[in-house]
Amino acid sequence: MKKRSLLCAAAALLLYGTAAACTNFIVTRGASTDGSIMVSYAADSHALYGALYHTPGGRHKAGSMLPVYCWDEGNYLTSIPQVPVTYSTIGNMNEHSLIIGETTYGGRPELVDKSGKIDYGSLIYITLQRARTAREAIRTIVELANEYGYASSGESFSIADREEAWIMEFIGKGFRENGRGGNADKGIVWVARRIPDGYVCAHANQARITSFPLDDPENCLYAPDVISFARERGYFSGSDAEFSFADAYAPADFGALRGCEARVWAFFRTVAEGIDVYEDYAMGYNPQHKMPLWVKPAEKVSPKTLFDCMRDHYEGTPMDMTKDLGAGGHACPYRWRPMYFEVDGVEYCNERATATQQTGFWFVAQARPQLPADMGILWFGVDDAATSCLTPIYCSATEVPECFREDNGSMLNYSPTSAFWLFNRTTNFAYMRYDMISQDIRKVTDAWENSRLEEVKRQDAAAFPSPKARRKALTAYSVETAQELFDRWQRLNAYLLVKYIDGNVKSEHGDVLTFLDGDGSPAHWVENGSGKQIPDKIQFPGYNEKWKRAVAKDNGEVLKVVK
Repeated sequence: MKKRSLLCAAAALLLYGTAAACTNFIVTRGASTDGSIMVSYAADSHALYGALYHTPGGRHKAGSMLPVYCWDEGNYLTSIPQVPVTYSTIGNMNEHSLIIGETTYGGRPELVDKSGKIDYGSLIYITLQRARTAREAIRTIVELANEYGYASSGESFSIADREEAWIMEFIGKGFRENGRGGNADKGIVWVARRIPDGYVCAHANQARITSFPLDDPENCLYAPDVISFARERGYFSGSDAEFSFADAYAPADFGALRGCEARVWAFFRTVAEGIDVYEDYAMGYNPQHKMPLWVKPAEKVSPKTLFDCMRDHYEGTPMDMTKDLGAGGHACPYRWRPMYFEVDGVEYCNERATATQQTGFWFVAQARPQLPADMGILWFGVDDAATSCLTPIYCSATEVPECFREDNGSMLNYSPTSAFWLFNRTTNFAYMRYDMISQDIRKVTDAWENSRLEEVKRQDAAAFPSPKARRKALTAYSVETAQELFDRWQRLNAYLLVKYIDGNVKSEHGDVLTFLDGDGSPAHWVENGSGKQIPDKIQFPGYNEKWKRAVAKDNGEVLKVVK
């Protein structure tokens, strides 16, 4: 396995005093419109280059070793024995439709084992190469962490296959000298709960499993010392039945609620009824008013609905990021770091929504039991989910599109053929006049995703003479479709620059879809009639009312027009 297959830039940035980088939503078979199990994931980091990772499966000789590199930092950790057979992976999914996503919650800092040799990112990608089902994945994660020592802080994992979905939470045990230079507390304490069919679950950088059944191995698995270790360390003193994993190992503060649990609340309230009652919890005002671990949606959740849930900025809530003065004159739902600020000795926070500017890559993965296992789909995108687009990558794909390749550019190396850089270029332009530009982008996104969802149905129904032929055809479709999206976004990028340059808005015949589906000629734009391609009817929309009033209040005496 290549070194780069286990590398990723940091996925856990500190916010509100707790790790708050990524977001996962989980939809079970009975809760989805098409009977698929879905897991969404946004890998959010200011240092992460968005790319699609691929590791071919294969057979390995006895004695082969696998080098392990830290997913966050890239440094070498150890080498472990390779297994005889490994499976092909594409992104966070393997050829058997096993899916693993994560969010870092951090937890008690003293439980990080600095002598550990397996970090959380390596656990994901090594497990995808070795497991076929969610239960196998849980077992593999535990065995690897306990055998080699866990090198990261607390994690929540989404683990799903074609039949069931689980949420697993774990944390290390710190370091205690065993007299031989090793760690007497090597390994993890953990608990995994099977999400009931017909329900949805979510986690966003805060441990969410509280109490759990101790005698239901079909639906709940846990470390034998998960409670006793907490007692030994003084984290818990009640009866076993009262034990809460989250409260013992990752007690929540204001930031964990406002910056993390609020994203779960936003998802739950979008798909289920009665969730607004937990608004005080999501806003950090009432930590005792905990949300449930999972909820039953009011209607079954479609893939497109889940795509759009990843684009949330708390719209329609008191935390709506488009409404306050921080959104500027064009309702921009983003707040640049740092997330805390102080005015006259009073500390304030900016919101941290599901959609965020620093996303490296994001996906919605579908494990589909009604189809062969190698026909799962990883709907994959790069950059901010709200202004980017997903494209279908079949889980059995054996090639990565050029625009998503790991070696095509980097965070320090711009590449004109990289989707990450193209989408960032477009999105960062949109941030300047978000209320207008984002609407054009969303039209393109919706048209693309809805068309691909229909196209995938036709692709699924195609007849293939053999599994090998099917894999070849699905790979070709995945690669060609991704490159088609890249080409379409290049045209969109040009359209937006022409239309919105220098703060004005050019009038047009039709709209952005007319432009992209046509030839993109100057005839799309309204001209002044001279025949010299000079625009006519240019609009100057200015700023929104809240911004104008704020400017008048701040500097009105200087700016006031005197008659």
